[in-house]
Amino acid sequence: MFKTLRDAFRVKEIRRRLLYLLLMLFVIRLASQVPVPGVNTDFFRNYFTNNANDAFNVLNAFTGGGFTNFSILALSITPYITSSIIVQLLTIAFPKLEEMQREGEEGRKKMNRITRYLTVGLSLFESIAMCIGFGNQLILEMNVINVIVVAASLTAGSCFLMWVGEQINIKGVGNGISIVLLINILSRVPVDMVTLYENFVQGKTIARAAVAWIVIFAVILAVVVLTLILNGAERRIPVQYSQKMVGRRLVGGNSSNIPLKVNTSGVIPIIFASSIMSFPGIIVALTRKNPTGAGAWFINMLSSSNWFNTSNWAYTVGLILYVVLVVFFAYFYTAITFNPMQVADNMKRQGGFIPGIRPGKPTEEYLNKVLKYVIFIGAVGLVIVCVIPYIFNGLFRANVSFGGTSLIIIVSVILETLKQIESMMLVRNYKGFLTD
Repeated sequence: MFKTLRDAFRVKEIRRRLLYLLLMLFVIRLASQVPVPGVNTDFFRNYFTNNANDAFNVLNAFTGGGFTNFSILALSITPYITSSIIVQLLTIAFPKLEEMQREGEEGRKKMNRITRYLTVGLSLFESIAMCIGFGNQLILEMNVINVIVVAASLTAGSCFLMWVGEQINIKGVGNGISIVLLINILSRVPVDMVTLYENFVQGKTIARAAVAWIVIFAVILAVVVLTLILNGAERRIPVQYSQKMVGRRLVGGNSSNIPLKVNTSGVIPIIFASSIMSFPGIIVALTRKNPTGAGAWFINMLSSSNWFNTSNWAYTVGLILYVVLVVFFAYFYTAITFNPMQVADNMKRQGGFIPGIRPGKPTEEYLNKVLKYVIFIGAVGLVIVCVIPYIFNGLFRANVSFGGTSLIIIVSVILETLKQIESMMLVRNYKGFLTD
């Protein structure tokens, strides 16, 4: 990793892109310290202290503590993530959106435009809901003007982060939205390490402290290693191209392969599942009505901080719902990003075939069959990686924000960013070779 970055900084164009990325990250962290005007900044700080298991903790982790300070970036990039989920789900219900998605680059631009508009609408809705939900506890002087100022500030902050993510895609090293999410999660790691130290090391004997640190780093190392294996694993389907006459020359006859990543959908299923699981708890918090009976049990069941709680194992049932959502989104996201029919048609037009499989419909069916097994293995791997920290947090009551979701996002985004940098260096080497 360090060698890749060192080599990248030696290339002027890539160095400029990396410096732009660092500048944007600095701007994000700086803006996350700017409070929204006219609000009680201590309200959410006290709120999180008294509600350690609340669904807002997930949102606070994704915002890099911006919710605790109630900064202008308090909503972070979550409205954009939610908008992406909604738009992707709507492609199933509306054939026009599905056709738009298949139009290539032009269709992608249209889909992005719809996602942006929806992001603005969701940001505005969430900010107004918080103003109304928390009322005088949040806003120092409750009136229409102050509500407009707070709602406009939060909406502008969310749209600003969306713009920063797109600029990182254009002028930086790509993965803009993921990198914005990454820097927010990383900013909470030092605070979480201090929390772990205070809970398991401070005031303990040397032997107990040593065992605690070994367990903590063993869990982190296990998640990192498993994530590396999961991201690197792939199933390669061999493809043979038949020879054909072009003019007086015989071309083709070479062999290649279709690399199917085991984790075809990356961290998307984790982010989508976490967002959906935390949504009911956020709605309850905004309405300021404490549910009772079955409603209270349902909200507690959805909170990952209650899973593997030795005092009430019944809440761990929520993990089953989480696993189902992760597996569903793994299949769903892969289905809308990888089209076996299109791959089979392209292979047939180019004279390619999978050894032992006839071109056309049989090839499509074979790809679908292989893809189902690959996706399932990837989804199970994602679930295992996420469950390990949840078990640790639940059994030992660690109460830290970087659970399985956060760790897998950190590792996956760093790996993808390094691959992007390596690709840029490779393209530059090819250009240099062609111009010499």
